Amino acid sequence: MRFPNPLTAAARYRDALTDPARADRAVLVSLVAYVVLWTIYATIAKGSQGLHYDMAEVIAWSRDLQFGYLKHPPLAAGIVWLWFSLFPVAEWSYYLLAMAMPAVALWFAWRLSADYLDIEKRVVGIALLTLIPFFNFHALKFNVNTVLIPLWAMTTFWFLRSFETRSRLYAALAGIGAAGCMLGKYWSVFLLAGLALAALIDNRRAVYFRSAAPWITIVSGVIVLAPHVIWLVQHDFAPFGYAMSIHGAKPFGATLISLLGYLGGSVGYIAIPLIIVLVASWPSRAMLADKIWPSEPKRRLAAAAFWGPFLLPMLGAVVSGTEITSLWSMPAWTLLPVLLLSSPKVTLRAIDTRRILIAAVAVPLAMLIAAPAIAVIVHRNGPPPAAAQGRLLAAQIEQNWHQSTPLPLRYVGGDPEIAYSIVAYAYDKPHALPGMPAPSPAQLKQSGMALVCFAEDTNCVSRARAHNPDGGVMTTEIWRYYWGMPGKPQRYNIVIVPPQQ
Repeated sequence: MRFPNPLTAAARYRDALTDPARADRAVLVSLVAYVVLWTIYATIAKGSQGLHYDMAEVIAWSRDLQFGYLKHPPLAAGIVWLWFSLFPVAEWSYYLLAMAMPAVALWFAWRLSADYLDIEKRVVGIALLTLIPFFNFHALKFNVNTVLIPLWAMTTFWFLRSFETRSRLYAALAGIGAAGCMLGKYWSVFLLAGLALAALIDNRRAVYFRSAAPWITIVSGVIVLAPHVIWLVQHDFAPFGYAMSIHGAKPFGATLISLLGYLGGSVGYIAIPLIIVLVASWPSRAMLADKIWPSEPKRRLAAAAFWGPFLLPMLGAVVSGTEITSLWSMPAWTLLPVLLLSSPKVTLRAIDTRRILIAAVAVPLAMLIAAPAIAVIVHRNGPPPAAAQGRLLAAQIEQNWHQSTPLPLRYVGGDPEIAYSIVAYAYDKPHALPGMPAPSPAQLKQSGMALVCFAEDTNCVSRARAHNPDGGVMTTEIWRYYWGMPGKPQRYNIVIVPPQQ
């Protein structure tokens, strides 16, 4: 059996991607394959560790849809609710949803790049983005950061189109997208501020602000965001208080260190694309200056739209005394290909495109081959027990529950990490109690609840026991087998509070 020559296969692939008649279709097919490969990788490689805490938490939120939550705005929960209305609640389907986020962002990056790059550079730009861990490894953990990846991409695309064309449609879409970003995570205020700043410093701002476009954007955004703002007022802006309690009121030294970590870590995440472009183009000082801050107005607007959302968080951290992390730059890279490649001084050869495509295809294939070994290594090292043992623990809880009542399990409390994991895996699809709007005492009495704690957490066990002092505490020890290998055991204490009619 003869294997195809990688360069020959890459040449054919490049020909399809650079053919104007086939390019969009070829990119869409590539993105579907990209999603499938990384979904399979995640399903195998993460098969020994269960769903991450963040992912289980969003499932818990989705069981109680609100206009906002203690930690974050509601969009991630709404997306998960809709997704699992169509797909089974399973690890593979959750990873499929997670990978859909960067895939959508890559499609919008492809569309956006058409306004700034020739077809050769567009292909290279999208391939380079797939080499950034935010678009695969980190995206596999679905949470409020993952949701921002496509939201920032589409909002940036719609805003730039709106500014350049003053189209009312793009203006309305930009406002809806901006509101969607804020409903994803408040970190998006830096995207909105960055785009607004880009418009204000552009030499063509007078034409833009005399048109209806910016006002349509503002009005459409306010309309979409209004229900959440009302919720914030009614709940005393609880998510802001939570964020400041975790990340705020830090000493200046701690803030400064976090800024250096944010900047250095962010550059580290995009190091591979940076190195590839530097090697391929060998930029002069003039070329670097033209990349960073172009002289041509259209490209300079795109550069401002890139630098603003990326750098403004550093100013915000200094002013507010908060710590920031490079992981939060996850959605900020849509315009990176434009920044790196749009200068006319940058030239790419067909052989460069083919080699970059080989690298982009090789990474997910290599990770797919390595996935079983990764799963075994994680299993041996002992992943977080509540996640790894979540499915087994949920089955144990439901068995204990149905021994005392035929009614479905409706509420799970106790340790939040355990409760969210049980909620994610339990057949009855119960609601979580920790960190969620509390049901009324009458409703809780009528439905009952299961409370679960780590056996060594005496405070949690004492609080759980208080809900049913006469019922006693059940203890179970669970360990998970993976490919015949036993994992680390963990003991749990369970308190069943049966329904009272």
